[in-house]
Amino acid sequence: MSDQKPTLASRESNAESLLHKVEAEAARNPFDGVDFADLELSLYRPRTAFSIILSWTVGVMTLIALVPLFAVLCMLIWRGGKKLSLALFTQLPPAPLQQGGGFGNAIVGTLIMVGIAALITVPLGIFTGVYLAQAPGSSRLASAVRFSAKVLTGFPSILAGVFAYGAIVLATGGYSAIAGGIALSILMLPTIILTAESAIAMVPARMKEASIGMGATTTQTVWMVLLPTAMPGILTGVMLAVARAAGETAPLLFTALFSNYWLLSHGRVDLMRPTASLAVLIYNFAGMPFQNQVELAWAAALVLVVMVLVTNLIGQSFSRQQVNQ
Repeated sequence: MSDQKPTLASRESNAESLLHKVEAEAARNPFDGVDFADLELSLYRPRTAFSIILSWTVGVMTLIALVPLFAVLCMLIWRGGKKLSLALFTQLPPAPLQQGGGFGNAIVGTLIMVGIAALITVPLGIFTGVYLAQAPGSSRLASAVRFSAKVLTGFPSILAGVFAYGAIVLATGGYSAIAGGIALSILMLPTIILTAESAIAMVPARMKEASIGMGATTTQTVWMVLLPTAMPGILTGVMLAVARAAGETAPLLFTALFSNYWLLSHGRVDLMRPTASLAVLIYNFAGMPFQNQVELAWAAALVLVVMVLVTNLIGQSFSRQQVNQ
């Protein structure tokens, strides 16, 4: 016992001395011994000069890459802005050699067909994304669905139109807004699936574990925790898919064709008839030899670009909300 007491005392003294050393190190200026003059920016150093050259090169290349975008926007504003008026949104496309007119039916037709596609793809895409995010890594079905969705992201849009033509147009006996919406849904679906899966997978695992720990079932966890938390990311994917579908032309040439009239028939909306769209109107009018139709095509292109731009901005705002969360 007499040998143990000095040992304990020595240990306590060593611990106290070590604590004093740590406190002294913490109180000391962390920048002691640092030569700030040696850290100053110097163009004589090859590494610093090379970094500056690359930074300027990247900046110049970025500006060059933006030139085509701003050139197209300036051309649209200059050529299409001169034709903008309230009549464009309320009147029907004019006949050849006729002046004036508008493309109100094309705007309505575009919104209706994109809306039909969204009604089909949003529930299906979100539920599929939930399944992919929740499925175990060894699930062959989940791997096959994920691979198929990635393949569909590069699917040519004209093939979607050909498929809808054979499956819907030939079966129903005519072009229609329904066929156009189904063709657009094929293009929207993979984007919604993959973005929904990514958004749900980004939800912190502790939130799911806390929900299950409180006695919630898997269904309750998905509906009350995962989906509300991942909703900004899911809406981002939906907005991006809508923006892509709104600018498609080839699928609508095979499914909805075009029309110079409103979709109203006997006081109700008739979706089983040829339907106008902004993309097809631009395609038809841009190649006509009539000045009025060409000007309408420029104005329609400007309106379509603004619609797509606004949709993308909404999607970006939802994306920033998810990052802030």
